[in-house]
Amino acid sequence: MLDMRPDCERCGADLPAEQPGAFICSFECTYCAPCAEKLDDRCPNCGGELMDRPTRSADLHAKYPPSSERKFKG
Repeated sequence: MLDMRPDCERCGADLPAEQPGAFICSFECTYCAPCAEKLDDRCPNCGGELMDRPTRSADLHAKYPPSSERKFKG
């Protein structure tokens, strides 16, 4: 199950699990669409390809909660 991180690691933008617009690599590093575009869809941490992250329905958050740990170091 995906971690569904709550923010962009590059700019800190909120990325709710139930909304589209997040991009992840195979290690689940997470970026917003504008940052993924600026990174040419390559993860700066591992060099992997950034892909659209699937969404998780809000009604599943109680049983399968998204992560609340923020990764932005700003």
